[in-house]
Amino acid sequence: MSLPSWDSESAGCRELGGVLVLEFLAAFVFGYLCGSIPFGVLLTRVAGAPDVRTIGSGNIGATNVLRTGRKALAAATLLGDMLKGTVAVLVTHYFFGREAAMCAALGAFLGHLFPVWLKFKGGKGVATYIGLLVGLAWPAAIAFCVVWLAVAALTRYSSLAALIASATVPFFLWWRGEGPEAGLFALLSILLWIMHRGNIGRLFHGRESKIGSGSQPAARG
Repeated sequence: MSLPSWDSESAGCRELGGVLVLEFLAAFVFGYLCGSIPFGVLLTRVAGAPDVRTIGSGNIGATNVLRTGRKALAAATLLGDMLKGTVAVLVTHYFFGREAAMCAALGAFLGHLFPVWLKFKGGKGVATYIGLLVGLAWPAAIAFCVVWLAVAALTRYSSLAALIASATVPFFLWWRGEGPEAGLFALLSILLWIMHRGNIGRLFHGRESKIGSGSQPAARG
């Protein structure tokens, strides 16, 4: 009678672990490449608008694209930055499962913040953050938008609305019993706040521009 081989079981576990690591790494890289697509730069260039990095805050996101005076370009940039996160998550989830999709979400967010094509100088992440929520936890995306609209209506500060909305998302996900997702978006929210440190400083000093004011910050925040 042969006894079960502990060595063979351990080897199987190691092999399975290696496969998972490769899947997660592939998901992260795929997510990063999706997230690093600089829609703000590409769309303004195709449309013959000024380089978005040379105007306003110098940011590549939709808010700064709007300062070109091209509302359609700003809307397209917003949609593109959202969808690249959603697509990264949904494609990875289809092939590798939810855990790998969360790795792709982290990669996509970092890709938007630090795109290799632009010397790691990207956007602040709000649109991509929402797109990731749509792919992973759409009720939280609705919650984000509701909070954003409420704060924006009360204060007319777009940046403050995004900061408060992103701070509520991890708690909302935790309340829904989605612990891993709450942890992921807690990390993404911290990164989003770090990228908005310039805006936070201007808010404290009363120099942040309000929605519809038409003013432009002098420095990239």
